[in-house]
Amino acid sequence: MLKIYVSPSCSSCRKTKAFFKRRKIPFQEINIFKDLNYGDLLYLLTKSENGTEDIISMRSKILKDKKINLDKMKVSEIIDFILKNPSVLHRPIIVNDNEMQVGYNEYDITSFIPRAREYAFANCKVCPTYKTCDTRVNKKA
Repeated sequence: MLKIYVSPSCSSCRKTKAFFKRRKIPFQEINIFKDLNYGDLLYLLTKSENGTEDIISMRSKILKDKKINLDKMKVSEIIDFILKNPSVLHRPIIVNDNEMQVGYNEYDITSFIPRAREYAFANCKVCPTYKTCDTRVNKKA
């Protein structure tokens, strides 16, 4: 199942959740301010191609004010720092079994949707049961 790491006030997070809801794709929502834990962060770092650069905003005020140098920290120290300061994370962070997507980009997010499901949605309107189907993509169309 997809996991989406979000913050409540993030507009990109709301767009991402709406994207998956419109397509009836189940996901687990993880609020980075309430539900984030050590295991989640270790998991995100293992999915990251570029380490902390993929998930942490290097322009974060906390990093600049405290002059934090992540390159000199152990992984456990970085995770503890993020747990105390979750606002340093980019968001949303979307994770499936194989990859991670950071930020809202509708085109990139489609890579998280199984190819067969995308094909079915693309051909939904030509289906003989389209007008009576409860699962069609756009019921108003």
